[in-house]
Parts: sequence; C-alpha cells; structure tokens
Amino acid sequence: MSVESIQAGKQLPNIRPEIVNYERRPRAPKQTELWTLLAIVAVCFAAFLVVPMVLVIIRSFTTASGSATLSNYAAVLSRPEFTRSITNSLAVSATSALVAVLLAFLLAYTINCTNVPAGFKKAVALLAQLPMLLPTITYGFAIIYSFGKQGLITRLFGHQLFDIYGFNGLLMGYVIYTLPTCFLLINNSFQFVDKKFIIVSHIMGDKPLTTFLNTVLRPLIGTMAVAFIQSFFLAFTDYGIPTSVGGEYDVLAMTLFNQMLGSIPNFNRGAVIAVFMLIPSIISIILMTVLERFAIRYKQISQVELPKGKRRDWFCGIASVVVLVCTLSVFAVILLIPFVTEWPFNVAPTFSHITNMFTDSELTQVFTNSLYVAVMTAIVSCLFAYAAGLVTSRSKLPNWAKRSVDAISAIINTVPGMVLGIAFLFAFSGSSLQNTFWILIIANIIHYFATPYQMIKDSLSKMNAGWETTAKLMGDNWIKTIVRVVTPNAWPTILQVFGYYFVNAMVTISAVVFLTGARTQVITTKISALQHIAKFDDVFVLSLLILVTNLVVKGVIAFATRDRSAERAKAAARATVKTPQLAAARSTVAADTRLTAAAQAAHNGTPDFPLPTSGNRKARNAFTAALSAVLAVLLVSFGFGATATASSNGQVVIYTNADDEAVVAFQHALDNNGFKNQYIIQSFGTSELGGKMLAEGKALEADMLTMSSYYVDSAQERNHMFANLTDVHSKLLGTSENSKAPAYRSPTTAQEGAIIVNTTALKEAGVPEPKSFKDLADPQYKGLISVPDMEGSSTGWLMIQAIADAYGTGDEGKQILTDIYRNAGPHLEQSGSGPLKAVRSGEVAIGFGLRHQAVADKKKGLPIDYVDPEEGNYSLTESVAVLDKGAKTNPKAQKMAGVIIDEGRKELLKTYPTPLYQGEKAPANASKRSKTFPKPLTVDLLQEHQDFSSECKRRAEN
Repeated sequence: MSVESIQAGKQLPNIRPEIVNYERRPRAPKQTELWTLLAIVAVCFAAFLVVPMVLVIIRSFTTASGSATLSNYAAVLSRPEFTRSITNSLAVSATSALVAVLLAFLLAYTINCTNVPAGFKKAVALLAQLPMLLPTITYGFAIIYSFGKQGLITRLFGHQLFDIYGFNGLLMGYVIYTLPTCFLLINNSFQFVDKKFIIVSHIMGDKPLTTFLNTVLRPLIGTMAVAFIQSFFLAFTDYGIPTSVGGEYDVLAMTLFNQMLGSIPNFNRGAVIAVFMLIPSIISIILMTVLERFAIRYKQISQVELPKGKRRDWFCGIASVVVLVCTLSVFAVILLIPFVTEWPFNVAPTFSHITNMFTDSELTQVFTNSLYVAVMTAIVSCLFAYAAGLVTSRSKLPNWAKRSVDAISAIINTVPGMVLGIAFLFAFSGSSLQNTFWILIIANIIHYFATPYQMIKDSLSKMNAGWETTAKLMGDNWIKTIVRVVTPNAWPTILQVFGYYFVNAMVTISAVVFLTGARTQVITTKISALQHIAKFDDVFVLSLLILVTNLVVKGVIAFATRDRSAERAKAAARATVKTPQLAAARSTVAADTRLTAAAQAAHNGTPDFPLPTSGNRKARNAFTAALSAVLAVLLVSFGFGATATASSNGQVVIYTNADDEAVVAFQHALDNNGFKNQYIIQSFGTSELGGKMLAEGKALEADMLTMSSYYVDSAQERNHMFANLTDVHSKLLGTSENSKAPAYRSPTTAQEGAIIVNTTALKEAGVPEPKSFKDLADPQYKGLISVPDMEGSSTGWLMIQAIADAYGTGDEGKQILTDIYRNAGPHLEQSGSGPLKAVRSGEVAIGFGLRHQAVADKKKGLPIDYVDPEEGNYSLTESVAVLDKGAKTNPKAQKMAGVIIDEGRKELLKTYPTPLYQGEKAPANASKRSKTFPKPLTVDLLQEHQDFSSECKRRAEN
C-alpha cells in the first residue's frame, strides 16, 4: 500500500479495524507517575500550608472570648497607620524590585551575552549571590555600621553620604536582599536562550537595539516579570531590615511584627494583617498565568560564538563591577568588626571574639544542628521542587492541575515567614512534630519553595518537548527517561536549587524562631537571642561563620556545575592541529549522524544539545554517590532520632529571656546545689518566647521558665499553664509591687530603665547631659536621641511609666512624650536594645534603655555613661514559673525554681541591684531613684499606656 493510498483513506483488507479505530480516536496517555507526583505535592501543601493558613484565617475572625466577628478587621482598619503602612510597603517594595531586576539583568547579561574574560564571568556569578549567604537579621546592622554616622564607609569618605533611615535605608536593604534571587532566576533562564538568533539578527542588519529587544529581552520577559514578583514579595514581607533602618517609614511587615510579637501580642489582629498580606497573591496568580504566554521554548540550543563588541564588553564589565562594589561594600564591616576590640571606640586588632565563640560548647551544638537542618532541607526540597516542576513542565496533565501548582507557588511568595511560623505553632503544637528537626525542615521547604520551583520549571520547560516521546518509541519507560535523559540536563539547575535551599536554611530566622526547642536550636535563633541582649559583636562573629560555611557550599556547587565546554574545545583544537586528517574524518562522521542525534540522545540518556553539565559522567556519578552517602549518614544520625532528641530524658528544660549574667547566676545556683547536668537552659528573645508561651500553652517543651512577669500573667490568664510554686522560701519585700505576686510565679530580677549617653558623641554635639525625661523633650536634642517604642518593646514601658506617674497622661504628659518622639524621629526603635545599639555606634548621643547594660558598658571602658532620671528609675520584673503538665510534670522543676530564688539572688543582685526579697540590701551600684508605679503592672495597664503612647506618636508625626 502506497503512502498516497493511505493519505486518500483507502484500506487494505488485512488492516485490523481496532487499529483503524485507534488511529481515529487516540487515547490520552494515563501518565500514572505524574498523577502520583501531583497527588504527593498536593497532600504536602494541604497539610503544611493550607491547613495552617486556614487556622490563621480563622484566628482573624476570632475574638479573645472565642466568638466569630469582624471586630478584629474593624479595629485594624480603623487605625490610620495601617493605610499608611500599606502605601509605604507597596512603594518601597515595587521600587526595590524594579531596581533589583534591572541590576540582576545587567549582571546576567554580562555573563551570558558578552565576551568579557571567563574568569570575570565566574567572579560576577559568585559575587552576585554573596548577599544571600548572610542572614537578613544582620542586614540592618551592616547598613548602620557601614553608612551610619560612625560607619566604616562614612569614616573613609569623611562624612555621611546619605540618610540611612526610612525609604533610603529600606530601598538599599531590599535591593541587596532580593538581588541574588533575581539574578538566579534570570541567569538560569539565560542558559536556555538560543544565542544563534543574535547572530542572525546581526547578519540581517538589525539595529543593536532591535537585536537586543527581539533576541535577548523578548525571550526573558516572562522570567524578568516573575523575578519582579518574587523580589516584590520578598521585600513586602520582610521585617528584619525595617526593624533596624525603617525609622518613621512604617511598612506593613513591621505592623504585623508589632501585632504578633510586640509588647502585647495579639495573634487575632496579627492574623488580620496576614490576611491582607495574602491578597496580592491573587494578582500574582493572574500575572503568572498571563506570563505563561510569553514563554519561548527552543527545540535545541545552539552554542555559538557571540559577535565582537568592545564597547559593549567594557560598558557591561565596568557597570557590573560598580554594582557589585556598591552591593558588597555594605558587608565589609562584617569582615572587620569580629577582629577589632570594640567598634567604633577601640579598633585595636583582636581574636578574642572569635576564640570566645568557638570555645562555647553550646555554639558547637547549635552549628551542628544548623548544618543538619540545611542539608536535609536542601536534599528533600530538591526532590520536592523537581517533582512539582515535572508536573507542570513535562506532562500533559490538565491545565487546572498545572495551574494549581503555580498558584500555590505564587501564594507562598506572599506568606511572611513569621506568619508561617505562627501558623505552624497553631497547627502542630502538641503533635509529634513539635520541637523536632523535621518541623524546621518542613517549614523551610514550604517557605522557600517558590524560587527553586520556578528555576526548575524554567529549566525543564526550555528542554526539547519530544524527549519522552522519542524515548517511549525506543522502549524506555517514563522513570528511566527522567533519570537518564531529563535529569542529566537539569542537573546544573538541581544543584543550584540545592545551594539555594541550603543557604536559605542556614540564614533563615523568621519562621524557625517560633519552632525551635531546647535541643533543636539553630545558629540564626542564637543570633536573635544575642541581638536582644545587645551582644552585637557576637552577632557579627556568627554572621561571619555562616558566611564562610555558605561560601564553601557554593564553591563546591560551582565546581560541580562548571562548564567544561571551553576545555573540550581547546582539546579538540589541539587534536585538530596534531592530526588534521583524523579530525576531518571525525567531522564527516558527525555530519552523517546528526539527523539521528535526538533519538540516540533519548535512548542513551545524553542531551541532544550541549547544555552546561557537571563535568563528565564519572564526576557526576561520584558527586551523586557522595551526596547519597551524606544523606544516609544524616538520616541515621539525626533524622530518625529527631523526635528522640527533643525528649527531655529526665532533664529539666528551662526556657528564659534573661541576659547572660542572669543565666550564669542560674547555672551557678543550680550546679552548687546538686543539680549539675540535670537541666538544659535555652535562651530566647522576649517576644519570641512570649509568642511560644501564648501559642503553645501547656504543650510548651519547657518544664520551667523565667520571663517578664506581665507575660507570665498574660499566659496564665489565657492558657492556665503554670502550677503554684512550692519550694520558694524567700519572702518578698512588703513595700514592693511584687509583694502581691501570684502564687504561680516569683520574681528573679528587676530590670530598671535609665538614660544612656555616649560621652564622645555628646561632646561633639555640644549639648549638655540631660537629667530628666522632660529635658529630652527640649528641641536642642532633636536628632540626638533614641528611645524604644513600647508598642514593639516592653522596655519602652519603663519610660512611659515615669512620664505618666510624674506628669500624668493629660496635656502635660502628652506634650512631653510627643516632643520626645519628635526629637527621636527615625530613632524610635522597635527593639529594647535598639537605642543602646544606636548609642554604641554613635548614631545618636543619648538613648533610653536598661540600666544594667549601660553599667556593664561603662565598666568595660566604653565611652558610655548613664543617668538616673529625676522622674525615677521604674522597673519591670522577670519571674520564674513552673509549667503544670499534670502527670508529665517534672518533679525537679519545683525544686530548681526554689534554688534559683533562694540561692541565686545573691549573685543576681550584683548585676540587677534592686532588692526584691526580705534581707536583701541594695549594693553600691544601685540606683538612687528606684520607684514603683502605683498601679499593678497588668496587661490592661500596659494597653492603657500603649494607647497613650500611640496618640503621642501620631501627634509627633503631624
């Protein structure tokens, strides 16, 4: 039968009808494997994203009494700063995203479309990703210590280049933060742009701009738009950078932070703000759908030599250097501060900061934990993101199935890590996942899914769509084709995804800070705790440790994914010179077999075009084997024992927000009274521990804790989680407000507030030393003071107590506080340690903070002094409490609580010199103006004073 007969529809008698019917009505492939992958992805997202976020949404409609109303929405929307924070967030996030995308495109273009030296290209690719190797919690510190009034770069130039607070500081921080993500996306897509069309355009005589728009920009427009969306939401949901340099420029993430982790945590109102932050995801889903139309797929990628263009190369090379220098100069201070005695007062070189940190056994364990979490996150995430990418890019599943995965990816972009962490608290408190490494790993996988998924999706979608079909015709099944054909071509991207997840797992703080336990602490949560106790030198040391670790990992991945095509080309050239006849013969054979290359590639598992590879097959297999071995060891050593490592093993788990001096005093008291090695102390920041207490209740891992007294009272009122103390024998002073302390807690320390001054900066400013809070309202101190906002930190409550008691909350008190806020300007800090940081770094001359921290700085010889204000030194106490876990209550906890009070107070008085118990005497360094607020320090009073403070802030802004 001829071809013409078949085309005419004629049939031979021996053709079976079922074959004819099959040709007329082809069946769609079952794609069982892809449906299975889709089901796994869907179940994981349902369990670890949808359910937790639904709980957050339910919280947004729930009142404290448990009823469902719209009162939370009404309360949030009625606040004028809420609208302002939304507008500000949209403006600075969009601007920073646009700048980051343009800069990332420049760097990627230099690497892929110019003839600058290969070594230069590698350096650009590595340095462009450097900012993502550091935790974002240090970004604000780096900006202040670089471009602040006493910053490193400011000193080099002799004057401050620009104001670093507000829009400027946020723009700088966000661009640096999001640039690596944009670069990874755009640079990855450049790998799959066929550059032969650039040559064709030149040959056809197109103008350079036309060539650029049609052959470079047009294929990348979709990826660049995705990069913009990614960058926008990274900036939109970040709260670490605004905490340090946001100043008076309110953003929505900080509003959410204050609601979730402020001095009065309100998860219900915080959930409302979280819901509003999810709304942009709807827009992003629509945009992602539209952007799919701009995707360009090449049947094969041609490796061609780019046209010469010296002006292009010089311009792009110089511009790339300028971008990288401006970006990375911010972090030079991180390489400096750990090796100087005390920046900026004493720059003598020292290694004491490094040695002190590495001799700490707790740090060794925390660092080991971080490595495990990062490696396991990266391995599991690669499998997960690859499975999702196969579903959407290498399948013929219905569009609704593919779009559902894209929609989930877009939604994840808009979920702040802090909200995800709180959602996990709501969903998994009391479950077997609580306080395990696996809950940290899962949180990281979900939190950072969007960018790796997009990278893998772009990589898979650019590959030849006919590989699976060709391989099937040659008898290979789907799994074999994926393993032998698709995966080798995607291997460089998979390794980049591995590095992306590893690095982010090492630097993340926003979600895991709520989920770590006494035995699952990671290095960034240690940094968070150090920040709250004002140990900024140690923060930079740990940041440097993270940087070195991530550089090693990125270096290994860069080596594994190096492009060896240039080496092969040189080898071929040498062979051609030596044996031209043999080279010509090889060329002839290659030409004859070119038509069947695609089929052979599908069958043999080799690509039909020279994509970047990880070297030869032996190197790739060796790397895979090593990675598998590491995975096996980690699973045996940590993974299956993750739950077991979180068990107490009879030891008392103690959670605390106390400073190091207090923790050491606790340890001495316990060790000297027979409890050595029978407890584990885990430090948290006040807000993080407060959030865990309120969210987890009796499911809290701790057997005992020390915490701000009003937090303990609030948690007891909400969760009824503490037992009455039975082994505390010391009697409280009758004159103390704490003499009325409830039976379930007993105060450990009293934290007094004081005015803190930088004597050097004060002298340079030429203003007198203030003696009272009323003095701080004087216009001569405008721009010279820093105070904590009590909405974000309970330390600010100490100042409000003094003003309210001395001047009332009427006109006089309002005027004084309004003028103080006006003088502080951008230095109204959300952290209690923020003013001390600003005073230490010379950003301001005067601050308000905890008295004992200023005393310690003065004792160390720093130009720091303190003033006990004429209105008095008001105090907040921290108390010890024992959790009531019924039959699971650890009996040692009550005895240890008694030892901390009865035996530890003598040492505690040396640092916190406020007598609390009968028989105690004030030491020589005690304040002479200690005062107690006439009303009990309850959450209701805190809310009353917070409203007073908020009104004064609004007046100061007008």
